[in-house]
Amino acid sequence: MLNGKRILLIVSGGIAAYKCLDAIRRLRAEGAAVRCVLSQGGARFVTPLALAALSGEKVYEDLFQLTDESEMGHIRLSREADLVLVAPASANILAKMAHGLADGLAATVLLATDKPVLAAPAMNVRMWNNAATAANLELLRQRGVLFVGPVEGDMACGEFGFGRMAEADDIVAAVGDFFRSGGRLEGRRALVTSGPTFEAIDPVRYIANRSSGKQGHAIAAALARRGAETTLVSGPTHEPDPPGVKMVRVESARQMLAACQAALPVDAAVCAAAVADWRVAEAAARKIKKTGASAPVLTLIENPDILSAIAKAGNRRPRLVVGFAAETDKVLDNALAKRQAKGCDWIVANDVSPSTGAIGGDANTVHLITVEGVENWPRMSKPAVAERLAQRISEALEAAS
Repeated sequence: MLNGKRILLIVSGGIAAYKCLDAIRRLRAEGAAVRCVLSQGGARFVTPLALAALSGEKVYEDLFQLTDESEMGHIRLSREADLVLVAPASANILAKMAHGLADGLAATVLLATDKPVLAAPAMNVRMWNNAATAANLELLRQRGVLFVGPVEGDMACGEFGFGRMAEADDIVAAVGDFFRSGGRLEGRRALVTSGPTFEAIDPVRYIANRSSGKQGHAIAAALARRGAETTLVSGPTHEPDPPGVKMVRVESARQMLAACQAALPVDAAVCAAAVADWRVAEAAARKIKKTGASAPVLTLIENPDILSAIAKAGNRRPRLVVGFAAETDKVLDNALAKRQAKGCDWIVANDVSPSTGAIGGDANTVHLITVEGVENWPRMSKPAVAERLAQRISEALEAAS
């Protein structure tokens, strides 16, 4: 799978560093050449000898090693790989990557590289949930850094939660997906909807929902990374524009439908937006004032069904139409019924009960429903869900060609 591919593995500090030894063995078994950079922190957990024995290559540790730096070794290391893999990616090295620090060989190589970077985060759950880490991750994603994991589970510190590094098999699979997916959707067009819609009551007030747009934006970014010409139609969110996509900003469901129809035809449409089901029949032209009398009566009417409209678009129908079903009970039953009622090809179902933290959160547990049946995906970060869904879309479009 990886014959002839050159991987530069950067090992930062953390108990999860032991997993990189198995990852090296598996990467080499797939045909990849692996060269290692070991940070000072990483050397507390694995030895240069172990890395060298498994990789069959010299291990690099010191930024100021004269023999290497006489040839500008940090530049050479950063440019002679097809992919830079950071595993484990500690909170510390992610912060250095985000802010351009170069205080050691590992950080300097990452600052100097012009090659794609795939990081496998590993840290305590409280560090993972810290606002500083979240901001660093968002900044890195905007710059095109890819991630595998982390996953939820027991940690060496005795706590349980997100922050556990992905297993070696998953890291190797992510490396393989990267090389398979590059340009895999070249020449394809994709449409993604994201975020909530705002339905005006008056110039100040509106009906909305709690959707953050994180999942839809991540899907658009994943499709664009695979080469698709991607249009993202988004309701109001605080999410940054994904790199490489055409942004169309809307507020209401009717505006979203019009923007989607204007974007057709496309090869794949993913309707991840949480579209308001109803709107006020007649929005007031001026702010409705509180008079002390009875509350105003709002007459609601049904909004257009965007997913159904795209699925029934006749000769402009995408080859693949994917809907989302956000449910709070009978998740699979309701999602199966929705797929039939809307006429879409796939439904991505998820439980958005408050206890799940899915709405507005960074993780999701989804079920992919197709004509073949139901795939139950493990709980993972929303970008990881997006990568897996984009991969499945790539495979489906290839099979249909």
